Amino acid sequence: MSPQDFQRLIAGVTGQLAGRPVDAELAAWLNDTWPADSPTFQQLASACRSAIASGWMCNREGGGIRYGRVFNALPETHGFSVDVVDMRDIAGPHHVHPHGEIDLIMPLTEGATFDGHPAGWCVYGPGSAHRPTVANGQALVLYLLPQGAIEFTRA
Repeated sequence: MSPQDFQRLIAGVTGQLAGRPVDAELAAWLNDTWPADSPTFQQLASACRSAIASGWMCNREGGGIRYGRVFNALPETHGFSVDVVDMRDIAGPHHVHPHGEIDLIMPLTEGATFDGHPAGWCVYGPGSAHRPTVANGQALVLYLLPQGAIEFTRA
């Protein structure tokens, strides 16, 4: 899985998200359209695992979290930045989502959750904030940020 191949794969998803409100309705649509047992979900999860194994994804580490910005917000990703984190039983840094955040949760340990959510999609609306937390094991989380907007805070 090359960065170019991954960009093409993720663009198939972001193309369907562009212009939609980032809200609970979008979360329901994502989980109905691409549930954890769907081919698209499985392709994305496999691509992330392959990219991490190749060393170009999640190639930074801090505070016990492996992470990395895969793409800045680009026309090719329909204005979404793409980040992937690898977390095990840990809470990450508190941050605010000025335009919202769309998360794809890919447990590596059966039963692992992200902010209490199992495998699948989670959406935070504009202006929301959280301290991202993986519990019950290890998970990869792919973050789509409209316009790449994120603000880390001290909370």
